[in-house]
Amino acid sequence: MKFRMLTPTDEEVEFSFQAKKQALGPHIIHQWGWDEKFQREVHDQRLREKPFCQIELNERPIGTLSLQLRPEFVRFGEFYLIDSFRGLGIGSKILAHCLELADDEDLPVRLEYLLWNPVGSLYRRYGFVEVGRTSTHFLMERPLTCFARHI
Repeated sequence: MKFRMLTPTDEEVEFSFQAKKQALGPHIIHQWGWDEKFQREVHDQRLREKPFCQIELNERPIGTLSLQLRPEFVRFGEFYLIDSFRGLGIGSKILAHCLELADDEDLPVRLEYLLWNPVGSLYRRYGFVEVGRTSTHFLMERPLTCFARHI
């Protein structure tokens, strides 16, 4: 599996949007319905604000991820796998890899996800705890643990 920074080309922008639509779309539709124009605008804004990686398996794009190293924590977000690669344990492997990177930096990891998205059980299995919530999102953090590598 490889992580490649998005340039982003038109093709990469479209792939990243379709990955988001497949992974997050049902949860957005459930609450608000899907407004294609609005969702594209939000996605384009996020692409400008954050570094995005394309996740590739056997030279094939399978999803996207934004991982930001900040002085006090690592921000994990915009993590979307296309339909045919969800439910296979790939997401868990990617999350574990990102957590190892954060442990190497001795930093906690923060993320947020929609209140009605069932992905929270995955994050709790990896040591994330709720540290807050908004009207739409759980805010979670995986604090430094005994698993973090200290020199």
